[in-house]
Amino acid sequence: MEKESRKTTASGRSIKHYLRIYCSGFIMGAADVVPGVSGGTMAFILGIYQELIESIRAFTTPAAIKMAVTFRIAQAFRTLPWPFLLSLCLGIGSAILLLSSHIKWMLENRPAQIWAFFFGLVVASIFAVFRRVSKWTPGCIIAALVGAVGAWIIVGLPLLQNPPDGLWYIAVCGAVAICAMILPGISGSFILVLMGKYEHVLGAVHNLKSGTDLVPNLLTLGVFLCGIVIGISSFVRLLSWLFRKYHDLTVALLIGFMGGSLRKVWPWKGPDELRNVLPEEFDAGVMAAIGLAVFGFALVIVLETIAGELEKKRSGGAQ
Repeated sequence: MEKESRKTTASGRSIKHYLRIYCSGFIMGAADVVPGVSGGTMAFILGIYQELIESIRAFTTPAAIKMAVTFRIAQAFRTLPWPFLLSLCLGIGSAILLLSSHIKWMLENRPAQIWAFFFGLVVASIFAVFRRVSKWTPGCIIAALVGAVGAWIIVGLPLLQNPPDGLWYIAVCGAVAICAMILPGISGSFILVLMGKYEHVLGAVHNLKSGTDLVPNLLTLGVFLCGIVIGISSFVRLLSWLFRKYHDLTVALLIGFMGGSLRKVWPWKGPDELRNVLPEEFDAGVMAAIGLAVFGFALVIVLETIAGELEKKRSGGAQ
C-alpha cells in the first residue's frame, strides 16, 4: 500500500492514470490535425468526454472566476481540475508538433489512405459508444437521426465565398469553431474553412511568428481568442446540463453526429473533391486504404476494451 501511495498524486490519481490521459490527448491531437476529423470523437470513445466537459465547465463557474480575480492561486490549485486538463493539453500539443508534418504529407500524397484510416476510426467509434446509451427509446433513435442528418448537411455545405470582414465575425468564428471542435464528428478547423476564415486566422499566426504587422495580427488573434472563451464557456455548460438531465438522448445525438460526419471522411472523392465516389480499380493503393481502415477500426475496439477494463478496475477499487 505504501508503495502504491507513493505513485499517487495529490488529486488521488496515479501517475499511470495521468499517462493514460496524456496518451488520450495525443490521440485527440492527431485527429485534430486532419480537417474534417474531430478530437471530440476520440475523447468520446476513450471515455473521457464527459470529464473533459465537466473540467472545462469548472473553470467557468462563478467560484473559479472569483478565485482568478482575487488571485487565490493556492485555492485554485487545490479545487480546480487542472492536472487533468494539463495532461490532456500536453498530449494534444505533442501530437500536433510531432505528427502535423507527417499527416500533412499524407493528406497531400496519400489522401485516400489517411482518410480511410480515420473512416475506420469513426465507424468503430459509432459501434463502440452504442452501449453507452442505457436504453434505445424512440426518442434516442430520433435524436441519433437528427444528429446524423445535421452533421451530413454541415460537412457538405459550400464554402462561404464572401465572409464579413469585421472583427465581430472573427469572434463569432472563434465561438462556433470551438463548439464544433468539442462535438464528436464535427471538426473545428473545417467549420473555419466553411466560414471563410481558416486562412485568415492561420495567416495571422504565421505573420505574428514572422514579426510582420504585429498590431493587426495581435488584434485578430485576441478577438478570435475572446470568441473561443465565450463559446466554450457557454457551450460546455449546456453540454454538461444535457448530460446530467438527458444523458441517453445526448449520447444518441452525438452518435448521430459521428455517423453524419462519415460523409466528410469517405476516402475516395470525385474530381471536384466534393462528391464521394467508389474507387475506379482495386489496385495496391485501394488495398492499402482498406487495410488502414480495418486497422483504424481494430484500434478503436482495442482502445474501447482497454478503457472498459480500466473503468471496471476503478469501480472495483472504489468499492
